[in-house]
Amino acid sequence: MFTGIIEELGQIAWIRPGSSGIKLGIRARKTAKGVKLGDSIAVNGCCLTVARVQRQTRGTVWTFDLLQETWDRTNLKDAVAGQGVNLERSMAANGRFGGHFVTGHIDGVGRITRWERKGADHVLEVEAPASIRPYLVEKGSVAVDGISLTVAAVSPQGFRIWIIPHTFDVTSLRERSVGSPVNLEADLLGKYIARFIEARDANSSNR
Repeated sequence: MFTGIIEELGQIAWIRPGSSGIKLGIRARKTAKGVKLGDSIAVNGCCLTVARVQRQTRGTVWTFDLLQETWDRTNLKDAVAGQGVNLERSMAANGRFGGHFVTGHIDGVGRITRWERKGADHVLEVEAPASIRPYLVEKGSVAVDGISLTVAAVSPQGFRIWIIPHTFDVTSLRERSVGSPVNLEADLLGKYIARFIEARDANSSNR
């Protein structure tokens, strides 16, 4: 479980797709403290398991084994070596809860349709897959590349959010542009409520 509060902008060290699987190397510094083999890390919002830890002079490099499902359903397949990635360690039971419930299970990949500065802030508009749109509500929560953000407005094709200077400075959004793919995770509580209503309505219709 994560909160969507990004701890560090890490860097992709390498990506190695192959017949034996897909391996991803991520270089980290701040978030490397205390991380061990088997720990969960959110990489651009995608929950991955640390398969190897290598201490290097330029920082620690974690190796992750990616499922084909993960490769197909996230923007990691579009990433390149040297690119920044948002990193968050799993939430401690005694830690502060600054964002919202983020599972690290990506619902789909959206596309940035607007990304521009407005005064000191930035406005970001994202086209979302149809499967995610029912869970988008004004002033609700959404995770974009693992960042806990508040929906400012909902459109027929997606949503708009405002980015404060701090979020722009410390996350991978500063490397994004119009057309860039972003990982999306809808609010977990909204998905459970929608499923409950769906089941209730189905039961009612069968009576």
